[in-house]
Amino acid sequence: MRREMGDTETQAAMTYPTVDQYEQWKADAADMDMSVSEWIQAMVEAGRKKFDASIEPDESAQELREQRNDLKAELEHTRGRVEELETQLHRSEREKIKQYVEDNPGATIGEIGQELADTIPERLDAHLDALEGVAVTVDGEACYPVEDS
Repeated sequence: MRREMGDTETQAAMTYPTVDQYEQWKADAADMDMSVSEWIQAMVEAGRKKFDASIEPDESAQELREQRNDLKAELEHTRGRVEELETQLHRSEREKIKQYVEDNPGATIGEIGQELADTIPERLDAHLDALEGVAVTVDGEACYPVEDS
């Protein structure tokens, strides 16, 4: 059955969806503010378009492996550097004790402890800076252990 709608001649095309299918089509058409007939026409035309459903990944598996390996190498380097800095810090504490004893032969353990206590503020910032983000998190005046991920 042909009909004229304005300047366009139309042809009826029959389809027999299931009742559930038709209700879904009707709801989809309403969501798109279309009649069911307009919706069916739009969906049929959309289905007729040629398109390639394949998706090209942004990066190949080889590129991803290389990035992973680079990141692992960087992580290992960073861990080594942190370990080296921690060793340096501990060594500097030992050096501080050694230097105090050389400057004060016969110093008692109590005197050495007091010297360390008296000079800790000047060394504390360097220790915290080296540990921050690795072993501790500094939040204002409060320090917290870094949580393992």
